[in-house]
Amino acid sequence: MTVCHLYPDLLNLYGDRGNVLAFVQRCRWRGWQVEVMEVNLGDPVNFADVDFLFIGGGSDREQNLIAADMGKRVENLNRAIENKLVVLAICGGYQLLGKYYRTPEGKEIPGLGLLDIYTVAGDTRLIGNVAVEAELDSKKTMLVGFENHGGKTFINDTMPLGKVVSGNGNNGVDGTEGARYKNVFCSYLHGPLLPKNPALTDYLISLALERRGYDLELTELDDSFEESANKAMVKRLIG
Repeated sequence: MTVCHLYPDLLNLYGDRGNVLAFVQRCRWRGWQVEVMEVNLGDPVNFADVDFLFIGGGSDREQNLIAADMGKRVENLNRAIENKLVVLAICGGYQLLGKYYRTPEGKEIPGLGLLDIYTVAGDTRLIGNVAVEAELDSKKTMLVGFENHGGKTFINDTMPLGKVVSGNGNNGVDGTEGARYKNVFCSYLHGPLLPKNPALTDYLISLALERRGYDLELTELDDSFEESANKAMVKRLIG
């Protein structure tokens, strides 16, 4: 497996690096070799060679710093996405994949335009624990995490990652959380997301294997601790 962590020095709010650690560790527990590439401003990368791409969250300042650099990579990234590259984008990384971010002053900052979504600055931040019902491989799964974002994202015709059961989600209005296109998964959930939700992690791993032509049934791991924590949070949020 080849894992690419994009801009780890700039996009790493709320321990988002933990998503890479969880993905890598669940591969290694199964005896697989994993290479982790950390790609920073100006570093070369061919996304076609990557199995899992992670883009974390960052402040407006960091997003502005990487916008020009990502503009040089967008065609390569788009080709890889259309070829089913597995991507997880959190918070600021999620917003970056959309059409634009509209500031409180009404200025529209262009995104990469890879997803049919847009974000507008809200009057208040959306903060708190979240429970989301998602469908992974035709199975309903409850995802949990923590949101803290000022932007409100609207996903147009793009499929949401899931339905908000408790919390705000994309915008606090339409009951959606995150977005999904081919093998691209976007979310506002920190925590980080993958350690709290091993079923999602394994689903991403399975998609990465499938993209490379492997039809493997993943060896089961002991997720009793993670599952207990997940259920405890769901019970706390929705009873």
